[in-house]
Amino acid sequence: MRALSISALLLVLVACAPGTSARLEPTPGVAPGAAPGAEPVVDPRIVADRLLAAGEAELALETYTRAAAREGLSPDLLVSMSAANVRLGRLNQAERILRDVLRDTPEHVGALNNLGVVLLEQGNTGEAQRTFRKAFALDSGETPEIRENLRVALAKMENSSYNPEQSAYTLVNRGGGVVSLVRTKP
Repeated sequence: MRALSISALLLVLVACAPGTSARLEPTPGVAPGAAPGAEPVVDPRIVADRLLAAGEAELALETYTRAAAREGLSPDLLVSMSAANVRLGRLNQAERILRDVLRDTPEHVGALNNLGVVLLEQGNTGEAQRTFRKAFALDSGETPEIRENLRVALAKMENSSYNPEQSAYTLVNRGGGVVSLVRTKP
């Protein structure tokens, strides 16, 4: 009996010796409990959209960039990245991104709307109005933000003595990379 106990004890000690463990070692870069190679639980684009809606444009842009590294640069992702750039005041960068999207997909309604917003912010009212008209036509007038953006552009065109202090607008992310202009109280 004593020999059996000693044998069992030696077996346990050998199993616990370094280098003989049969335990699974943690995989670097994988959260505990996640299967190796498992996809992340939350889509980074959803996280980025929420960050942008919360006013965290810089973090949103970083998260969109991570999503692009994982998924590739789709037109919708580029439009979302342009919305983050607009919120950061990087209008020229946003314009370049949107024009690239529209060169490849000229009927992308979100890109047209956002380009119109950028152009309006830059003071290019005529081109902004034409861009909003195209977005409105392609969308069949179904998106209220595009209708409102077109209305603002037309009002600015009609009022050549437009005073920015009379009617100030702010950019609001409507989700999915769509940006609209919202009137603020002066």
